Amino acid sequence: MKFLGKPRSPTAAFLPLCLLSLKILQPGHSHLYSNRYAGDKVIRLIPNTKDEAYALKKMYHHLKVDLWQPSSISYISEGTVTDVHIPQNGSRALLAFLQESNIQYKILIEDLQKALEKGSSLPTQRSRRSPSGYNYEVYHSLEEIQNWMRHLNKTHSGLIHMFSIGKSYEGRSLFVLKLGRRSRAYKRGVWIDCGIHAREWIGPAFCQWFVKEALLTYRSDPTMRKMLNHLYFYIMPVFNVDGYHFSWTNDRFWRKTRSRNSRFRCHGVDANRNWRVKWCDEGASMHPCDDTYCGPFPESEPEVKAVANFLRKHRKHIRAYLSFHAYAQMLLYPYSYKYATIPNFSCVESAAHNAVNALRSVHGVQYRYGPASSTLYVSSGSSMDWAYKTGIPYTFAFELRDTGHFGFLLPEMLIKPTCMETMLAVKNITMHLLKKCP
Repeated sequence: MKFLGKPRSPTAAFLPLCLLSLKILQPGHSHLYSNRYAGDKVIRLIPNTKDEAYALKKMYHHLKVDLWQPSSISYISEGTVTDVHIPQNGSRALLAFLQESNIQYKILIEDLQKALEKGSSLPTQRSRRSPSGYNYEVYHSLEEIQNWMRHLNKTHSGLIHMFSIGKSYEGRSLFVLKLGRRSRAYKRGVWIDCGIHAREWIGPAFCQWFVKEALLTYRSDPTMRKMLNHLYFYIMPVFNVDGYHFSWTNDRFWRKTRSRNSRFRCHGVDANRNWRVKWCDEGASMHPCDDTYCGPFPESEPEVKAVANFLRKHRKHIRAYLSFHAYAQMLLYPYSYKYATIPNFSCVESAAHNAVNALRSVHGVQYRYGPASSTLYVSSGSSMDWAYKTGIPYTFAFELRDTGHFGFLLPEMLIKPTCMETMLAVKNITMHLLKKCP
C-alpha cells in the first residue's frame, strides 16, 4: 500500500500512488446515518431588533436546535447572522414562529438528508482513489488519515517523523507529523492543528493537503525548500479524533469531544473552550449539554492536555501556532477572550494582511481578518489565546470556506480551491515569520 511513493525519477519522487478502501460507510446502507436528518432544514436569519434576538433565544432553547453560526445562543444579538439546523419535528414550529413574528429568514438547505445523500460533502460508496492514487480532493475517515500518516512515516523518513503525544478519551492515539529537513540541532517550529471541532471536515483535509504540497514541491519550490530547511512543522491532522470518528459513523454535525459526564447523559466538551486562559468565562457554557461546554476544569480533555503539554515543553522553539476551523472565511488572531491589542500587534496584523491578500490572489475569495473578539465574537478558553499567553508570539485561527451557503457540508469539489488558496496564506505567514518578526 503506497501513498506518496518511492521515487522512479526526481519528478515522480513525491507523487501519490494508492489508497485503502472506505470501511466506515459499508455498501448496503439505504440511507447515510440511518436517515436521521430526513426533513431537517438549515435556515439563515438576522434578528433586526433586540426583542427579536431575545425571542429567538427563547425559541431556540425550547426547540434545542443545532446552531451552525454562531456557535452559541449567547452570541445571538441584533444584527447577528444566524445559521440554524432545525430537526424535522421542530421546523414547523420555528418557521411558524418566524412568520408570526415577521422575522425574515432564508432556507439554506431544504432537506439535510437529501443534501447528504447527493454527496454534497459526504463520501458515498464510490472509489476513494484518484487517477494518480491517494485522493486529496475527497474527505477521509480517521482510519484512512492515520494509515496515510503511517505510510508517509515509512516512505519519507528524511522529511517526516510520526509520533504520538498521548491518547484520546476513547483510547485513540493522538498522532503528530514532524515535517522538515533534519539539517541542524536547533530549528524554530510551527504548530498546525486541524479538526478541533469534529464536523469541520475541511480542516483535516487542509492538513493533509499541506503535507502533500510540502513533499511534492520541496525540491522545485524555493519557498517551500526554505520553509522546510529552516523550520520544523508539527502537524496534527485530527485533533479531536473521537469526535471526528463519531461524525463519520453517527452524527455528521457533532462538534465536541466524546468524554462522558457523570451527572448528565450529554457527551463531550468543546475542545476550543477547555484551555487555561480565562476558562469558562464569556462565550463558553458551564452546561454539559451545550456545544460550547467548557468542561469540568481546564484541560479536562485528554486531547487538550496532551497538546498543551507538548506545546509547554517545546514553547522555546515553537514560534507560531496555526489552527484550522470552518466556516466563515476569516483569519483571526488574539485576543479572543477580551477586546485588547496584543503587544506585537503591528507584526501580527501585517502578517494577517499579507496572508489574506495572498489568499485572495488565487481564486478571488475574500477573507476578513483581525482580532477574534471583534472580528468574530468574544470566547474564552481558546487554544489560540492559550498558545499566545504561553509564549508563542504568532498565533492564528483560520475559519475556512464558506460563508454559509454550504456551511459544514462544503462539497468535495471545493476542497482543492480552498486548500490551494489557504496554502498560499500559510506560506505567506511562514515567510513573514522567517523574514520580519522575531
